[in-house]
Amino acid sequence: MRFLWPLLVVTVFYLVPQVIVAQGSDNFEENDFAEFEDFEEDEFVGDEQAPTGQQPSAAAGNAEGGDRRQPGNLPPSNAQYRQQEINEDFIEIEEDQDEDDAIVESEDNEFEHFQDEEEFEGFSNTIGDQDELRPGEAVGKQAEPKLTIPKVPIHFRTHWDSYWMEMLMLAGLMAYFANYLIGNKKNSAIANQWLTIHRTLLEDNFVLVGDDGKKETEGSTFSFNKESESVYTLWCSGRTCCEGMLVELKMIKRQDLVSLIAGIMKPVQDQLHIKVELSPDSVDNFVFCIATRKQATKMFKELNDLSKYCCLVSKAEDKYGVPGFALLSEIPEASASVLDGRVVAALNKFSHLIDYIHISDQYSGPIQQEDPNQLKRPEVKRILHCGFNVPVKGDLEEMKPLLILVFYLMDRLRRFKLSKEGKAKSDKNRATVEEEFMKNTHQARAEAAALRREEKRKAEKEKMLAEEDPEKQRRWEKKEQKRQLKKQAPKMKQLSIKAL
Repeated sequence: MRFLWPLLVVTVFYLVPQVIVAQGSDNFEENDFAEFEDFEEDEFVGDEQAPTGQQPSAAAGNAEGGDRRQPGNLPPSNAQYRQQEINEDFIEIEEDQDEDDAIVESEDNEFEHFQDEEEFEGFSNTIGDQDELRPGEAVGKQAEPKLTIPKVPIHFRTHWDSYWMEMLMLAGLMAYFANYLIGNKKNSAIANQWLTIHRTLLEDNFVLVGDDGKKETEGSTFSFNKESESVYTLWCSGRTCCEGMLVELKMIKRQDLVSLIAGIMKPVQDQLHIKVELSPDSVDNFVFCIATRKQATKMFKELNDLSKYCCLVSKAEDKYGVPGFALLSEIPEASASVLDGRVVAALNKFSHLIDYIHISDQYSGPIQQEDPNQLKRPEVKRILHCGFNVPVKGDLEEMKPLLILVFYLMDRLRRFKLSKEGKAKSDKNRATVEEEFMKNTHQARAEAAALRREEKRKAEKEKMLAEEDPEKQRRWEKKEQKRQLKKQAPKMKQLSIKAL
């Protein structure tokens, strides 16, 4: 027995540290899941029934005895169940992480903004925050916003009275297109009718009738050129004392319904304009115009030659016997020669058809705005312009004598010659106009001449700088210096004094 005591003491000292280390390792493992321990133990105790032969008070006593429950104190079956739950928790955590990493956006994610609380006004976190609960939903369940889309009934109109505006617009469009076709056809018919009536007269006076200068075919075409739906032109050439004649038929825009309605407020007529380009030697230098009062005032304001060379003749109706007409003339001698008995008879007979007769050797078109940079006078032509009104009833046979009057004036101008006094007055008027033009453009011409001189000196200087001979450059520099000194020297006048 004496020898057994020391052996027992040594065995106790050897086993006690191992037991302590084992308990410490168990406590460490249990503490890793301390936050889940109470919840899982309570759930386990609630679900598991107490073993047979063990009272509930004993289980309560064990619960009151200490908060920490070690796995070693549980039954073997409970410890295995505990370890299995821990392993399953780890597996579930790993699976959740894998699922989070492999999220694939589906079509439902496109409408996630409908679940956003900040997307809509009045959206509540829980249905308990709303004023009223929807039946069948639990309090605290997240609520979606209630979007109410009203049902708007489709109203079908079954009465034609409801479409009166559309019907009115369609009727207006149909009327416009119908008027376009009818008006276009009527204008074309008037042009063809005039050409048919006057074709023989044109063929007798001109070699070429109906040439526009673009067609490759040679000879006359005997047809109008359609410039627009209401403007037709006819070019004739091949006659003495003229370069050519342009017949321009300007008609009412019958194809335009708006123009027809405007014509009711301000009536207009179809007009025939004949423009003859006279040869340079076929007419003397004078400007003459006879027209209705209204047209004479308009032409005097708009045309350059009439405003510069002509003046209004007073009492022309009594003096020349042309009632209803105003006379613009440069030389009275030319007016008396043009307005002979035959012309005056035509003016009186066809006063309702004749609009104006304009003869000029200085025709340059309408008045241009004064341009100080314009250094040359506009080009002038010798012309005979006549304007006639087309009869309202459409009787184009009545216009045939007017074309004969144009041919008579062409021959009359070729035979007429001014006297010496008339020529002197005509030349003086043209010299006065030329002097006035030169005076108005003097400053511009001086500036242009100075610019030309400067460009000439610059070109000469560049040429001398490119010259390789230094002697030539020296002589040019000396010449330039003399020119500059002479330019800067004061100008002096030399006076001659006679001896007494």
